[in-house]
Amino acid sequence: MPRQDRSLSTLPAIATERLDLRPLQPGDAEAFRVMTDEPGITDIVDFLPTPFLLDDATRLILGRRDGRDCFWGVWTRDPSVLIGTVGTHLVDADAIEIGYWLATGHHGRGFGSEAVSALLPVLCDAYPHRRIFAECRPQNEASWRLLERLGFAADGSDGKRDGRKRLAFPRPAARR
Repeated sequence: MPRQDRSLSTLPAIATERLDLRPLQPGDAEAFRVMTDEPGITDIVDFLPTPFLLDDATRLILGRRDGRDCFWGVWTRDPSVLIGTVGTHLVDADAIEIGYWLATGHHGRGFGSEAVSALLPVLCDAYPHRRIFAECRPQNEASWRLLERLGFAADGSDGKRDGRKRLAFPRPAARR
């Protein structure tokens, strides 16, 4: 009998030194729209329309309503501002795909690394049987380096989306 995974949106909120991460809710749609609706994001993330409207934000937040997709809001602490998102997606029976974007005004300050590194152990604990991967364009050097710093490594396969390569996150050694 297949394992029944818990919904991604039921995972606990996460606090880091500078950030709060939590699954986005419909009430966050306007902040999500404002943060995402910029060419530096919509031109690169292939499933985002331009302009990115409130209905688009709500649709992404709600997903398929089956618990298999969750966009996490990345909020600064003081003041509380939505600066990015980390998408998590249960793929097939044995994988989790992650992806992320930050408002361009917040690039280069370590927020992406801080957010993704905080979420990885939560995903590993909640889904020990699933492997974690990301897709990235090799020419997106900043994102590629971020993934490598966190332990991801190219696995030699192409991503589902044109021009992307797949990077896999190593599972922690099994406890004895």
